[in-house]
Amino acid sequence: MRLALALCLAASTATAETCGGPVNSFIEGVKAEARADGISAANADRFFQGARIEQSVLNADRSQGVFQKDFISFSRALISQNRIDNGRVYGQRYDSTFDTIESRFGIPRGVLLAFWAFETDYGQVQGNFNTRNALLTLAHDCRRPELFRPQLIAAMELFQRGDMDPNNTTGAWAGEIGQVQMLPLDIIERGMDGDGDGHVTLKTSAPDALMSGANVLSSLGWRPNEPWLQEINVPDNLDWSQTGLNHKNRVRDWANAGITARQGSLGPSNLQASVLLPMGRNGPAFLAYPNFDVYFEWNKSFVYVTTAAYFASRLSGAPVYDAGNPSAPLTGPQMRQLQQKLTARGHDVGGIDGILGAMTRAAVQAEQQRLGMPADAWPTLDLLNQL
Repeated sequence: MRLALALCLAASTATAETCGGPVNSFIEGVKAEARADGISAANADRFFQGARIEQSVLNADRSQGVFQKDFISFSRALISQNRIDNGRVYGQRYDSTFDTIESRFGIPRGVLLAFWAFETDYGQVQGNFNTRNALLTLAHDCRRPELFRPQLIAAMELFQRGDMDPNNTTGAWAGEIGQVQMLPLDIIERGMDGDGDGHVTLKTSAPDALMSGANVLSSLGWRPNEPWLQEINVPDNLDWSQTGLNHKNRVRDWANAGITARQGSLGPSNLQASVLLPMGRNGPAFLAYPNFDVYFEWNKSFVYVTTAAYFASRLSGAPVYDAGNPSAPLTGPQMRQLQQKLTARGHDVGGIDGILGAMTRAAVQAEQQRLGMPADAWPTLDLLNQL
């Protein structure tokens, strides 16, 4: 699985960017910007020797159909018994590193184990795309140059430091490097030496990768020693219009509404939380705490984030979720048709992409409420027909 991290750090450092046009001219522009940032002219020239646009990177960027799957299908595809078993093995193997992380950052080991598993299968599959070429391709492409041009220049800085070989460093198609797949700018700003050898080596050192990943999560706002996602039981008479990530109440208010924990007890009563129904009121149900929002700073896909957070809870001892009996998901064409109808009614769904993301869910819930349907944000064929 190769997933582009949606890094706010990259976006915040971007200025007015150029993209497209002749590749050589584009590279010369990047070199000029890099020299202004302290990269020597000689290193800038050496960095780009042999560089080229990779069509395979563009193909990967445009074919992320996996995110069109529903939560149950997606989570069952990603969470295998092998990944669960290996989570226990690697959790024990790097026990001291995880203890340090929990003590320093207040992040449970299950959270990092889940990211580690999904990104690279615990470091075993880190990607074979040339990192320099991937970043060059995505920076030159005009879809998201504001994200990738700063990453390309950050990769040049890594090269100047001696921490990257532009001809041989490989990783994910979106330019992430190492066992938890970090982009160059994050490596520079958040990379940590976890094994004490004086270097940050994310490809070969699991302690370095795990400590760096924890530092990223902490910088993105992880609240130490608080829960993130918990499976719950929901009463049949719950006000469904108050569910979803766009609605928050105190835990004690949810408890007063009849919500109970499927295992153990609910989190601290004063915490704000949302009732998350990935597949509607008849499917799995979770309580999403403030730390759940941090996942969206790592990756913007709703289904990926929910699956990663749930897997972290599994690796921390939670049982397999109760799948329930949700209505069948819409097909890709049906979802795009729904998004077109929602857009025509004035809703911002974030684009007609066939993916049931947070913005589409909010629009679905609003229309369900308007039509007098159970407003659980799960789109059905009945809703599509009524619209």
